[in-house]
Amino acid sequence: MFPLPCSGRKKLDTLLWGRVDSRKGFTMVERRKYSPEFKARVVLELLTGQKGLAQASREYGIKDTVLSRWKQEFLERAREVFDRSQPGKSQEAERIAELERMVGRLTMQLDVAKKVLGSSGFPPQENERS
Repeated sequence: MFPLPCSGRKKLDTLLWGRVDSRKGFTMVERRKYSPEFKARVVLELLTGQKGLAQASREYGIKDTVLSRWKQEFLERAREVFDRSQPGKSQEAERIAELERMVGRLTMQLDVAKKVLGSSGFPPQENERS
């Protein structure tokens, strides 16, 4: 058997399953969710030097690796703000063009169907009904 980095069954169960509540058994640790506004504020504090990584980690109770990942994502996506091509709008424009082509194709199909049905005598004209 492999040596465990922790001592005792309770500590092992806590590592594997979450908190151990003696009355209820195991309870899963719920993952915390942070708003984009909060993440941006924390990252800006890190970038401006208002707080260091360790200080922010302690104050907010968030691991320094998580804060580092937020900072990295922020820096990687920062240039998207100034990107002139705006990929979201180009996708939207492509979708609109595709829908316009579809409308044109369906209009042509409808016109052809009307011509075929009109020459076949279906549906009967008002004066042909009895």
